[in-house]
Amino acid sequence: MTHLNDLARSHQSVRLGEAARLRRGHQLALARRKSRRAERAALQARLVLARTL
Repeated sequence: MTHLNDLARSHQSVRLGEAARLRRGHQLALARRKSRRAERAALQARLVLARTL
């Protein structure tokens, strides 16, 4: 019986690890998207400023 418990625990830890990896990947993608958006906004602001000078 303990062998089955060990196996179940092992499977659970693998699933938890996969879930954490997916979350990290998703958060990284979101951070990249936000960074690109911020870079575009900064570029737009510089262009507007350059036109007004």
